[in-house]
Amino acid sequence: MPQPFVHLELNTPDLAKAKDFYGQLCGWTFEDNPMPMGVYSLFKPDTGPGGGMYTMAGAPTAWLPYIGVDNIKTATDKATSLGAKVIVNNQEVPGHGWMSVLVDPTGAAIALWQAKA
Repeated sequence: MPQPFVHLELNTPDLAKAKDFYGQLCGWTFEDNPMPMGVYSLFKPDTGPGGGMYTMAGAPTAWLPYIGVDNIKTATDKATSLGAKVIVNNQEVPGHGWMSVLVDPTGAAIALWQAKA
């Protein structure tokens, strides 16, 4: 894997409250992007990976870490062979790259990310 964690996402039922909390706690500022599901709020700290926050009804309130990979299909296939369950398989994020969302053999959610070249 080329980089361990490259992006972090928070699904929250209260986006405004989460942005206020993390903005004050971490000094983050947010860039809101309209999406079909609502607003996706990007943040980028001075160091380390950035990420986004959003609200998706029916999904648990949780952080989802993304691991950077060179080839999304190869990495997803390898994770599956090691016992992961695929939730979202090799989905394109137009203009940005490709992602897969998995549940590892212990039950933890993880995502894989191949950035667009």
